[in-house]
Amino acid sequence: MNGDTRELPAAEPPAGAAPVAPAPARVRPAPAGGGRTPVASVTAPAPRGRPGTQAAAVAVGLLAAVAFWLTYRVFVTTVPGQRLDELAFFGAAYGQGRLWQVAEPVLDVVSVAFVVGGIGAAMVVALVRRRWVLALQVAVLVGGANLTTQVLKHQLLTRPDLLPGWNGENTLPSGHTTVAASVSVAILLATPRAWRPVVTVLGAAYTGATGVSTLVGQWHRPSDVVAALFVVLAWGALVCAVTPAGSLDVAPRRRRLPAGLPRPNAFASPGSSVLVGLLLLGAAITGGIALAAGVRLVGAGTVPIAEDVTAYAAGVLGVLAATAATFALLLLVRQATARPADVAAGPAR
Repeated sequence: MNGDTRELPAAEPPAGAAPVAPAPARVRPAPAGGGRTPVASVTAPAPRGRPGTQAAAVAVGLLAAVAFWLTYRVFVTTVPGQRLDELAFFGAAYGQGRLWQVAEPVLDVVSVAFVVGGIGAAMVVALVRRRWVLALQVAVLVGGANLTTQVLKHQLLTRPDLLPGWNGENTLPSGHTTVAASVSVAILLATPRAWRPVVTVLGAAYTGATGVSTLVGQWHRPSDVVAALFVVLAWGALVCAVTPAGSLDVAPRRRRLPAGLPRPNAFASPGSSVLVGLLLLGAAITGGIALAAGVRLVGAGTVPIAEDVTAYAAGVLGVLAATAATFALLLLVRQATARPADVAAGPAR
């Protein structure tokens, strides 16, 4: 045995012998019906939501309701709260003439036509994405938030006269801020996952500008604007909590496996995470400054400028902080509840 693997020539039959027929080749039997051999395949299961994120959305909605009640309780039904709000209200008179040139066009945008157009735009986006239930949800969000504001302001809440003189009727929450915020949030919920951070920035900027403009024009006190934001936050979170399977996000083709299943990081949204962190950080800084100034004014502490101007500046910072926190939480909740649960594919039957 020398390991030689060369083929030897076939032995020839002896002279005069009958030729030997070659052995027949073995043929693999074809499957019944003449088709190809079946190949195992996988099928993607129907998407489903994640109960944990939906429960978290409900918790955010309830916290927003509690925050609304605390805002009303502190700034409307207590003497220090009313005094701080009134200082901010009268402080808006400083520089009002020049600022009103910018604020008035912002407030003029809010109208019935704007509400109808905003709802229509959000519904069109949802319908183009074939999210039929989502189209109805955004309409419920805008209608529910604005109806809640009007009922609370004109029917359920009152403003006691705790300060000298007549303080006027209750103005909490702000209707203009509710309209701006609810329409912005409706478009946020309807847009695709990749575009939501951009819509969040634009919506927060417009809502914040509307809220501050109501202060500039002395249409509202700071607590009115903050309370309106909490109304929209509650409605937005509760709408996200009931996201049906048909409204869940779908992984784009470039983020799918050959079998059609989403890749492990198909729904990763680092841009959203960074934006949420920045908004919450900004809310903490501006809100902390506003809180410190308010505590100092209530405690009869000295401030570097006039008390009403200080209260006005603190009110503006408080509005911006509430706006940033509201849109950060709604972006976080929307991205979480719209992401389908991770499931493994099973063999096709």
